[in-house]
Amino acid sequence: MNIRKGTAEDMKAVLGLIQDLADFEKEPDAVVITVEDLIRDGFGAVPLFHVFVAEVESKIVGIALYYYRYSTWKGKTIHLEDLIVKDEMRGQGVGSALYDEIMKQGKKDGVRRIEWAVLDWNTPAIEFYKKSGAKIFDDWKVVQMDEKGISEFQF
Repeated sequence: MNIRKGTAEDMKAVLGLIQDLADFEKEPDAVVITVEDLIRDGFGAVPLFHVFVAEVESKIVGIALYYYRYSTWKGKTIHLEDLIVKDEMRGQGVGSALYDEIMKQGKKDGVRRIEWAVLDWNTPAIEFYKKSGAKIFDDWKVVQMDEKGISEFQF
């Protein structure tokens, strides 16, 4: 297995894995981005995200997509948006290797926090994160304004 930084040429495979995750999370129609969006947003003058890819036999089998945020309490942080491993490759260390790479990136960058979200029914992921020493907060709720809400918001 090889873990490396993703390139623009990898975005078709990255989008495929993003769609796999949407299917797994029972939201198959939620993905609206395109390969072109990923290339523009990840590889332009000011990249909005970074991605590590895991390859086995020159085939991308997993990704860890992240971006930087700023906490008024902690300063620069990393937000791990998605850690995705192809279904047939789960249990073979791909997810752990990508997770390790994100933690290495956080250490290298000197961030004080790395954060992400996990669905409450994804027990294998929750157990993995707990074993790694991550804290899972039950008292915080995720809040989002979707595209329809934004367009209908009353100023």
